[in-house]
Amino acid sequence: MDKALSKEATFILKIDDKNQIAVSWWVSAKRTRSYPYARVYDSLSFAGKKVTIIPIVKDEGKDGDRDFLQWDTVSLMSLLGVYVIIAYYNDATKKSRYENKITEQRFDIDYLKNQIKELLSYQSDALHWNLSQIDNIAEIGKKALDSYIKISQKLGVEMHSKESAEKRIAELKKGKNTFMELSRNLAKMAQKRESVTIQPKEHLEGIKGTITITNYLGGNYYFTSDEVELYDKNIYLIDAKHTKENKLPSLEDIKDGLLKMILFTNLEDVKIGNEKFTPIPILKLTTAETFKIVDMNKSQKEMFEVLKKEAQINNFNILLNKHKIL
Repeated sequence: MDKALSKEATFILKIDDKNQIAVSWWVSAKRTRSYPYARVYDSLSFAGKKVTIIPIVKDEGKDGDRDFLQWDTVSLMSLLGVYVIIAYYNDATKKSRYENKITEQRFDIDYLKNQIKELLSYQSDALHWNLSQIDNIAEIGKKALDSYIKISQKLGVEMHSKESAEKRIAELKKGKNTFMELSRNLAKMAQKRESVTIQPKEHLEGIKGTITITNYLGGNYYFTSDEVELYDKNIYLIDAKHTKENKLPSLEDIKDGLLKMILFTNLEDVKIGNEKFTPIPILKLTTAETFKIVDMNKSQKEMFEVLKKEAQINNFNILLNKHKIL
């Protein structure tokens, strides 16, 4: 497994003749680094259990960044049916040319193996597994911070404040508690069939919108759409990907957008207040003004054709530089 983690962003882990799982992993807890959504997306076609490994915190040292896992990341994975293993780094290398910065961080492999072993025999769904991961957040957080203390001593690198990290980790637990309280309050009203509700906080036109999705368990999940537009009884939910170059946005960027399309295409009972709307999911791609479809190279054309097929099969629209493709 350690070899796979060093070479592949997403892979199938064969445990034995009967058991295998799809594994993706996040370089950092922050979704804007290293395209973690694209990594998760690549695992979704697997028929068995899908797991993603996310570090609870990634500290690059005082001369670098520090990112923390957030509750909405766990929520999104739960909605997608992806099991989360909240993990931690326990080894690293000092980065040259920086006095207090580390690189090539490596997960505690023994911890991951134990978690995967436990997951293989776990009978409930991803939501309940992920909630149990949050229950252990204090213990995982302590392991992470203790590991960074050892890395700091071993490499002679100063890390960020331990005290502020402890406060941030405690916030994760609050997110879970709020979710559970909302779930309990709404459970009485939950219908037997699964349905979801989307509630932008205000009537928006072409600007970012806040979305609340409620699943059949009554739990509330909070997300955003890059742009929301209303036309008659239709609500356009737009996820936008942009490049300044004379070509399509990168494949990783597009996969990131496709993950949002999975959510938006599965919405039911969509309301603003008490008024019902029909959701229209749109993946919006923008490029340099000089871009022309006919000038795309072979690989870009192939990718574009596959994207159009996916849009047809899964019922979302594609906008390319304001032109409707599907």
